[in-house]
Amino acid sequence: MNNQPIIQTVDITKIYGADGIQVTALDGVTLEIQPGEFTAIMGPSGSGKSTLMNIIGCLDRPSSGQYILSGQDVSHLNKNELAAIRNQRIGFVFQSYNLLARTNALENVMLPLLYDRSRAGSEAEQRQRALAALEQVGLSDRVHHQPQELSGGQRQRVAIARALINQPDIILADEPTGNLDTRAGNEIMGIFDSLHSQGITIMMVTHEDEIAAYAQRVIHFRDGRINQDRRNGHRIHPERAPQPVEEAFHEPV
Repeated sequence: MNNQPIIQTVDITKIYGADGIQVTALDGVTLEIQPGEFTAIMGPSGSGKSTLMNIIGCLDRPSSGQYILSGQDVSHLNKNELAAIRNQRIGFVFQSYNLLARTNALENVMLPLLYDRSRAGSEAEQRQRALAALEQVGLSDRVHHQPQELSGGQRQRVAIARALINQPDIILADEPTGNLDTRAGNEIMGIFDSLHSQGITIMMVTHEDEIAAYAQRVIHFRDGRINQDRRNGHRIHPERAPQPVEEAFHEPV
């Protein structure tokens, strides 16, 4: 059995600024995430959690230390190499959805395929992959709807489908329920729980304890360091257990 972490940081430091005016956003963070883990990252503003997620997502590089993704040291890759990693191996879900306004759900989900022609396949194959991803999040009846025709929860499901399209090693979610009401937020977390049950690795930033309760592991940051790392155990409350997709997701437009 392979016990190699999917994410490993070794004494990661990130310093912003120069000429005596410096801010240490991360201060020697060492962390391992195993394949299939569902981890919530928490902490006050300025604690370093967003900086860590930017490095994990290959959006930024550490000032020192190592970041190893699926056995590959990506700490010092150039911008093009980091862009390829982001497109092929990491799926992103943002609080604000980041969907193209005049593009329907199917086309939004297909966007990552446009940046990786070597893996994209024919147009018919791309469409089929996008349709399968939308079906996976319960939106097979909304494929031709534009974002303004969808509810907030439906928009976030489109964003999750887009994150899944390239079958990434890991999904990074930044406050994925931050713009949603309680009902829609719980439905989105039901999707993440289902994806986790399929073995997908998920890292999620959240400020909400109720949302973090869906994760099996919660890591708290303060002043650029990990100050708590705990297991949630059997984390899903019975009343929040995910329902089958065809029953759970029927929000009005």
